[in-house]
Amino acid sequence: MSNPSLEPEHIAISKSKGIKIDWKDSHHSEYPLTYLRDECPCATCTGAHGTAPEKSNYAGKELFPMYKPKLKMLEAEAVGSYAIRISWSDGHNTGIYSFDHFRRICPCDACRVVRQ
Repeated sequence: MSNPSLEPEHIAISKSKGIKIDWKDSHHSEYPLTYLRDECPCATCTGAHGTAPEKSNYAGKELFPMYKPKLKMLEAEAVGSYAIRISWSDGHNTGIYSFDHFRRICPCDACRVVRQ
């Protein structure tokens, strides 16, 4: 049996703004570019292969932000019927964002409260 909270009904991808997902359980999620890059689920970013995580910090405050190139989404492609792979302007392209991961990292206030 499927779980409607993990099934997207509509996905809108904007390479300049981010990803919006309307879920089958009527929840709505909006993921800005910097947030998505910082929440990359790949083994390098999470440290899943036994090394220290190499998390990005695009959403964080920079001391000299004018020297950091603006993050761009170069490509977003479906991976089967369960995920999206994103290629970033910083050369990173190994993150496969499953719909389960998208729902787990939803940045809305209600989801943030549940995670805490």
